Amino acid sequence: MRPERMATADIAPARAMPAGHAPGRNGPAVPAILAVNARDHGDRPALRERERGIWRVWSWRDYHRRVMEIAAGLDALGFGPGEALAVLGDNRAALYFGTVAAMTLGGFAAPVFPDVPPGELEHFTRTARPRFALAEDQEQTDKLLALRSATGLPEIIIYDDPRGITGYAEAGLVALDDVAARGRALLDADPALAGALAGRADGGDVAVLLHSSGTTGAPKGIPITHAQALAAVTAAAAAGCFREGDEHIAYLPMAWVGDFVFSIAGAMALRFVVNVPERQETVARDLREVAPTLYLAAPRAWDLMLTRVQVGMAESTPVKRWIYDRFIGLATRIERDRLAGRRPSAGRRLLRALGEPLVYAPVKDHLGLSRAGRAYTGGESIGEDTYLFFRALGIDLRQFYGQTESCALVVCQTGDDASPHTVGRPLPGVELRLSEAGEILIGAGSVFGGYLGGGDTVVETDPQGRRWLHTGDAGHLDARGELVVLGRMGDLRRTADGTRFIAGHVENRLKFSRFVRNAAVFGDGRPHLAALICIDEQAVGQWAQGQGIPWTSYAELSQHPEVVDLISSVVSEANAGLEPGQRVRRFADLHKDFDADDGEITRTRKLRRKLIETRYAALIDALYGTADAVEIEIAITYETGAEGTIRRRIRLKEVG
Repeated sequence: MRPERMATADIAPARAMPAGHAPGRNGPAVPAILAVNARDHGDRPALRERERGIWRVWSWRDYHRRVMEIAAGLDALGFGPGEALAVLGDNRAALYFGTVAAMTLGGFAAPVFPDVPPGELEHFTRTARPRFALAEDQEQTDKLLALRSATGLPEIIIYDDPRGITGYAEAGLVALDDVAARGRALLDADPALAGALAGRADGGDVAVLLHSSGTTGAPKGIPITHAQALAAVTAAAAAGCFREGDEHIAYLPMAWVGDFVFSIAGAMALRFVVNVPERQETVARDLREVAPTLYLAAPRAWDLMLTRVQVGMAESTPVKRWIYDRFIGLATRIERDRLAGRRPSAGRRLLRALGEPLVYAPVKDHLGLSRAGRAYTGGESIGEDTYLFFRALGIDLRQFYGQTESCALVVCQTGDDASPHTVGRPLPGVELRLSEAGEILIGAGSVFGGYLGGGDTVVETDPQGRRWLHTGDAGHLDARGELVVLGRMGDLRRTADGTRFIAGHVENRLKFSRFVRNAAVFGDGRPHLAALICIDEQAVGQWAQGQGIPWTSYAELSQHPEVVDLISSVVSEANAGLEPGQRVRRFADLHKDFDADDGEITRTRKLRRKLIETRYAALIDALYGTADAVEIEIAITYETGAEGTIRRRIRLKEVG
C-alpha cells in the first residue's frame, strides 16, 4: 500500500479499560467487564426498559445476575464455546441479556434485522449455522420455525414473549424465563459454577457476528471480537466521544454495529445507563422522557426530527411562527459564522441568549434532546440545513465515519472540527491513508480479521502487525486535514464525454432536501446524469396541504404537477453545488419509495443499484429521451410475500 497522504490524531492515546477488568489471554472480554461493574458499582442503574408505560430498572448487579442465569441455562442445554446464538427481534432487555450470556460462554450473538422476511433469513444464518436462537415474540419464532423446516436449524428456539406460543407443540421450543430459572437453580446448587462459566470468554473470541449491507451482493458475515469492539470504545472515549455514566437510548436495530458498540461494548466499558423504549412506535415519546446525554441517529432520523418540528410550527399560531422563524434564523446565522471562524457580535450573542428559554430549550425538550451533550450521526452524509439547524439549537451534533468491519468508530469530528462537509479526523490510535486511487484505508485495533467463511479480502496486515481495512470508499483530505467522504469507489462512473462522477455523492446532495427520501442517479456511458427520486411523503404531503393540493396516495402525490415542479427546484438547488458535468439534467418522481422487501435497498437503507437499474430500465431509458411521461410496468412484492405487477404513468422532468 503506497499512501498518498496520512493523517493521525494528535490526541493522547487512550489508556486501557479501567483497572480491575479480567485481562484474559487476549485482553478483557465484555462479560468480565460486566462482572467488575456488578462488583464495584452493583447498585447503580445499568439498564432500563419501558413496559406498559412503566420503566423497569436493572442495576449492574441485577444485569450480571440475569446474564449468568441465562448463561448457566444455555450451558445446560449444550450451548458451547464458538457457537452462534441467532437473535431476532426489536431492542429488548431480554435480548441484550441473552446476547451477553452467549458471549459469557465463549460463544457469540448473531443478531438479524427484525424485519427480515423468512425467505431472507436463511442467508443470514448460513455461515454461522446456529443450533440456538433467541426470539423476541411469536412473529420471530414463526420465522425460525420456518427456517428450521427448510434447513434443520436452529434446533433450540428460545422465546421471550410467550403470547401466542404456549400452545405450540413443536420440539425444541423453550421460554427464556425457563432457561433462566434452570440456570438459577444450577448456580444456587453449585457456588463454583459462576466462576467456571465466567472464565470461558477471552478478548480474542468472537463476540458478535454482524453482516455487511449487501449493496453489491449477498451480505457477508463480519465477526467482531471483544478486543476489536473494546478498541473502538477506547478510541472514542479518549477523543471525548464517550463519557463514563452517559445516558443512552437503545432503539437502533441490534443487527447494526452502532447498537452493539453503543449499547453493549460502550455501555459495559463506560457504565452507560441503557434505556430500552417500549416499542419502535414509542421511541419519540420515550426519548423525551429519557433525555439521553449521548444520542446516535442516522442522517435520515435527524431529517425526520427537523420535519416534525417544521410541520408543528406550520400548524401553530402566527405569533409563535414569527418568534420561531426569527430566533431560528438568528441562531443559524450565528452557527454559520462560527463554522467559518467568525465570532458573532455582542448583540447577536445577547439575542441568542434571549432565544434559549423562548425557542431553543422548548424545541430541544420536545425532541428529547435537552441533555444531549454528545450527539452523533453517521452512515451517510447529512444535509447542511439539518446539520446547521440542530447545532443552532445548541446541540453539539457531530459526524463520524466507519464501517461494520472497523466497529464503526474510526474517524470523528472532535473539538472545534465541526463541519457539515467533513467527517473529522482519526480517533486516537487510528491511522488513515489514501491510496493512489483515492480509496480510504483504515489501520486500527478495531479492524476485523476477515469475513466469516472467507470471501473478498479487504484486510491487509503490515509488517508491524497492524490490520488495514480497504474501505471501498473514495475520499480526500481538505485543507484542514479532515476527511471528506465522496462515496463508494465502485460508484465511480464516467459519462459519455468522460466526465467522472460518483453517483452516491450526487444522491446525497439531493437527499439534503427534506422533500427527498431516496434517490438513484444514473449516467454511466450516457450523455448526462438522470435521477429517480422518491419523495418524502410526510414532508411533501404537509407542503401539499399548505398549497391546497388534494391527494390520496403516495403514487398520486408524487405525480402531481406542482409536486414535480417542487422536486425540480430541489434538483436545481442541488445542482448549484455540483460541477457542471455532475448535474442532474432529467429526473422522474417514482410512484413509490425504494423498499427493502422489494430488494431495492438494504435493511440499512443503502441502494442496491444493479437491481434498481434492471427493474426500472425502461424508465431510465425514457429519461434519456424527449417524452414528458412514460407508462411503466413494475414488479412488486406485497406484505404477504405474494408477487404482482402494477402499471403507472410516470412524469419526466427536464431541469432548467
